[in-house]
Amino acid sequence: MLQGRSLIEPLDFSVGELDGLFRLSEEIAAAPERYAGSCAGKLLATLFYEPSTRTRFSFEAAMLRLGGKVIGFSGEANSSAAKGESISDTIRTVACYADVAVIRHPKEGSALVAAACTDMPVINGGDGGHQHPTQTLTDLLTIHREKGRLDNLRIGLCGDLKFGRTVHSLIKALSRYEGMEFCLISPEELAAPDYVVRDIKQGRGCKYVEARHMKEVLGDVDILYMTRVQKERFFNEEDYLRLKDTYILDAKKMSYARDDMIVMHPLPRVNEIAPEVDKDPRAKYFDQAKNGMYVRMALIMALLGAAE
Repeated sequence: MLQGRSLIEPLDFSVGELDGLFRLSEEIAAAPERYAGSCAGKLLATLFYEPSTRTRFSFEAAMLRLGGKVIGFSGEANSSAAKGESISDTIRTVACYADVAVIRHPKEGSALVAAACTDMPVINGGDGGHQHPTQTLTDLLTIHREKGRLDNLRIGLCGDLKFGRTVHSLIKALSRYEGMEFCLISPEELAAPDYVVRDIKQGRGCKYVEARHMKEVLGDVDILYMTRVQKERFFNEEDYLRLKDTYILDAKKMSYARDDMIVMHPLPRVNEIAPEVDKDPRAKYFDQAKNGMYVRMALIMALLGAAE
């Protein structure tokens, strides 16, 4: 029963509750027209203090496809935050108008603060380098649709594992499933933080290995999850310029991978996946983006009680 609840981090919902969301997502993907009026008369507020394409558009598309409407802002300068208004005052005000809100903010913990100030369901659309739970839902749904399960898989996570909130959230979520093995592929400077590795160690029989080069593990993984080196997470531009091209997936590297391996990416990409890979049937990152709309449709329905 998810009605009225908020989603701040991946572990807010149990594995069973996630399974229910994924079943609904599959039903929506199979027959979206059946759900066209599910949220008629409801209003979603999108509070995006940071730039976004996929997360904001997919939430807006999700609500509109469910028959609801959307209000909101994109960019702190377009809100009263530019005048010094606090997150708590903003969310209390928005709750006077909307039925559910999604917030993206550069400060870690901002979504938790917002949810604590209102009875309206609040969805974390990404808070700094911390969590991005709806991207995690998107990733889990994609893995389930492509592999038929969420356990006993070997996933390689490549690139920025230090600052990448999508990677942190996905590891945290997958560690709840049995027999997962994680291959952490990154330069030493961008290695996964200790608390992320701790999530793996505390998982259900999960293991991990660290690698400095993709070729070391490409032939063994079921999934390769690529990430970009995020310029906005660096304090020193020289470090960014030195590391941004460290790992680039191209057709030659893909030749080392298994025929049934899939490539995922939360997007946007810069140059870490060469355009030639897009033609490879194992490239699933644009399917992944579409799955994000379906799972967000299911989430909105569940939080508003429209999935009963």
